[in-house]
Amino acid sequence: MADDIREQQLAAQASGGGVAPAQIIEETPTAVLAGKVEKVGVWRRFGQLLRRSPKLAIGLAMVVAIVLFTVVVPFFTASPFALDNASLLKPGEDGHLLGTTQLGADVLAQLAHGGRGSLIIGLTAGAITVVLSVLFGVVGGYIGGWTDEILFLISSVILVIPGLPLMIVFSSYIPGRSIWLIAGILGITSWAGSAIVLRSQARSLRNRDYVAASRVAGEGPWRIIFVEIIPNLLPLAAAQFLFAVVAAILGEAGLSFLGLGPTGSVTWGTMLNDAQSGAALTRGAWWWFIPPGILIALLGGALSLVNFSIDEIINPKLRTGSAQAKSVREARRKHKESRRAAKTARAEQKKVTS
Repeated sequence: MADDIREQQLAAQASGGGVAPAQIIEETPTAVLAGKVEKVGVWRRFGQLLRRSPKLAIGLAMVVAIVLFTVVVPFFTASPFALDNASLLKPGEDGHLLGTTQLGADVLAQLAHGGRGSLIIGLTAGAITVVLSVLFGVVGGYIGGWTDEILFLISSVILVIPGLPLMIVFSSYIPGRSIWLIAGILGITSWAGSAIVLRSQARSLRNRDYVAASRVAGEGPWRIIFVEIIPNLLPLAAAQFLFAVVAAILGEAGLSFLGLGPTGSVTWGTMLNDAQSGAALTRGAWWWFIPPGILIALLGGALSLVNFSIDEIINPKLRTGSAQAKSVREARRKHKESRRAAKTARAEQKKVTS
């Protein structure tokens, strides 16, 4: 028990004096209060985080709603490739809630199935980004020496190369582009920034007392990286993962709009490309391109809210700033109420004297 408490204190020091990142994600096993062992569950701590950060609650609610839409709705719709409907039916006509496309495909079916494709691309590209950023950033930042110099040089070269032209070059020379290939291209071209951020944090953590104690105890570098360093970088890595997911979904939409997206699959980006190719804007078929655009914007905004809330949770300065802003708003509200009350009192006094 004493060793566990000591490890938690050291992790708190490593995170800047606030709540240790590992404590945010993992369950707090026990808390000794007045000689009693009180178990605090994960769901209770999660509820406390939701009450503490409205951004996190709103963002997670939006993400869950969009994910449920892409998972549940396809079971109640036709195939997104079925073209046996009338062309450009308006929403509500002939039983089509969101109308049909120029070729007669159901827009709602394409929207639901396309959400799956966009989420797969975003999550896969985000995972690739995190893995490469940990490999090039955390490993190099901890080991140091010529290994760090080589990995940092590769990260810097990839970082200065424009991402969108690089993705266009890769996509244009590869025929038969699948969803997984597009996700791999997006992940490979967008990891360098996250690697440099994680490298700077790893270089800071490697000088902590608990890391030095692990080295003195004879632990190997890989065990220190995966047991001591990476757990303290999990919140930062999670924030980088969410940012990579948003960037990948937007990047896929951009590639698909240019005609370089996945072939033979439906995503929100391919829907926008089909709408542009079918002159949906000039035909007034707003139901063809507005729904995928709205869902892309909502998902990006929801993940950004979750990302901002993670920053506020792991950064004590941001928490202090939000608390100070709240206190300032409360002071202004009380000042306005006092002025209003004084004005009312003077008006009543004038009535009495008159």
